[in-house]
Amino acid sequence: MAHLLGAEALHLEVPTKVVFDSVTLGIAEGDRIGIVGRNGDGKSSLLMMLAGRREPDGGRVTARSGVTVGVLDQEDRFAPGETVGNAIVGDAPEYEWAGNARVRDVIAGLVGDLDWHAEVDALSGGQRRRVALARVLAGDWEILALDEPTNHLDVEAVAWLAEHLKRRWPANSGALLVVTHDRWFLDEVANLTWEVHDRVVEAFEGGYAAYVLQRVERDRHAATIEQKRQNLARKELAWLRRGAPARTAKPKFRIDAANELIADVPEIRDRVALQSLAVARLGKEVVNLVDVGVSYGDRVVLEDVEWLLAPGERTGILGVNGAGKSTLLGLIAGTVEPTAGRVKRGKTVKVATLTQRLDELEEHLNEPVRVVISRLRTSFTVGSGSKAQDLTPGQMLERMGFTSAQLSTPVKDLSGGQKRRLQLLLILLDQPNVLILDEPTNDLDTDMLAAIEDLLDSWPGTLIVVSHDRYFLERVTDQQYAILDRSLRHLPGGVDEYLRLRAAQGADAATSRSTTGQAVDTSRHSAGAQRLAEIDPLAQPKNALNGAELRAAEKELASVERKMERLQTDIAKSRDGLANLDQTDYQLLNLEMAKITALEDEVAVLEERWLELSETLEVG
Repeated sequence: MAHLLGAEALHLEVPTKVVFDSVTLGIAEGDRIGIVGRNGDGKSSLLMMLAGRREPDGGRVTARSGVTVGVLDQEDRFAPGETVGNAIVGDAPEYEWAGNARVRDVIAGLVGDLDWHAEVDALSGGQRRRVALARVLAGDWEILALDEPTNHLDVEAVAWLAEHLKRRWPANSGALLVVTHDRWFLDEVANLTWEVHDRVVEAFEGGYAAYVLQRVERDRHAATIEQKRQNLARKELAWLRRGAPARTAKPKFRIDAANELIADVPEIRDRVALQSLAVARLGKEVVNLVDVGVSYGDRVVLEDVEWLLAPGERTGILGVNGAGKSTLLGLIAGTVEPTAGRVKRGKTVKVATLTQRLDELEEHLNEPVRVVISRLRTSFTVGSGSKAQDLTPGQMLERMGFTSAQLSTPVKDLSGGQKRRLQLLLILLDQPNVLILDEPTNDLDTDMLAAIEDLLDSWPGTLIVVSHDRYFLERVTDQQYAILDRSLRHLPGGVDEYLRLRAAQGADAATSRSTTGQAVDTSRHSAGAQRLAEIDPLAQPKNALNGAELRAAEKELASVERKMERLQTDIAKSRDGLANLDQTDYQLLNLEMAKITALEDEVAVLEERWLELSETLEVG
């Protein structure tokens, strides 16, 4: 594949530390790269240097002649008085952009619900973000560099964006660089993952799930000084293997390797123990919504809602923006009164809400973290049964990524991610037994999200989560509900079922409009839903293989799996054998490494054939 962009010996410093030291990277056509790492380790700085928006302190970035780069940064800048339409397509005449299928798709998928002539200054932060993303995607770029593109997008819009990026370029052309904490999105769009840490950038094959597996393998073979990160990654891998069947479509030898790594990892949550603790803390009655309805004037938001929250229940709530999710949370928290039906709460219920506004920190902005923590409980119990342990607030801070030096930092000087973690800690140390998380993943990196997920695994209470981060939602909850047509509906099939229901709604609406002769509505959700219906394997007929073709494909698939297992065994033996060779005989070592490389290349070819056969059998 042709080279597009390269970085040689990049060096970057900020006043307090060295961010990168002699980093060399290359981007080729067909690369779809997800960039992960802790907050503050330089993900956005790396992206901006590669995109030409920031000059390194040393080294250089070179690009192939004529390569164009489209950039979405974290700040959405627009000219004063600029309209939505002008921000996206500029001064181009309508016949030009309306005749471009890609531009039409972007407009329908992201801003179809916005007034084309509205001033961007008057929009909300989320709407401005969608306009900024649409502006970049409407352009014709060979490389896209996107910094947190899924922020403020709902589940449907994230699914649309993933599908758009997968189809945007022909195979083995174009390149994508994306910084995001949305791990489902990473798995969907990335074929390479770059981990930014400790002044370096380490490359891994595949998306987030493959990256977790390879990182565990790397840590296991190293003399690990990062035992905590390793255990957390292994726990996440256990969830990926056990709790997310859709992510297990990998060759058998890789599945066996993953199973071996997690053989001694218990289930992520001891549901029996947590349920017992929850009942002890809450009693048998938590919050019951009986025939509840909420109206604001003539606008009906919710009607006929029946929901009996159980002790220890862990539920995710889905719905488009404006569907009534915040109203539903308000009913549970007691901040919203129903206009119909009744809400009954248990006597021992203590509800706490992690809001998007950092309200809990307002009164502490000028105080050091140490002072804020000293007013709280002296201990916090995590785990259950024999695994229960008491942690001090300081130990909780360390578990949530704070260093001892940061204890003297005023709250107002913390980063967005640090404030978010401190906010959650303040709520947990208050010991609620019903916890509501409203978009808890904002400003958090993937490692910190994993740490918070680990902490919530041992929290014995009723948990309600509203999040557009699909990975987080599926990871910390055991079931999902959706607000559809003003009613609350259980989703046995999870997020996938929700997307199918939304797709069906869009298709029904389109059919209704066409039969009455009305113009096709280009609203963002119905357009995105129709595209999801086109790509959803359950929403379209499949081309069946005949009996002979099916047997032949299954036979070849089994043969390919056996060959890959045998080659992997040979590679492992060859690598072990390197240790017994004369380490000063460079010619012999090079010959052995060449043999190993040839075997690995053969495995790569077989993997591609395995994937082709798997897709054929799935369609057939």
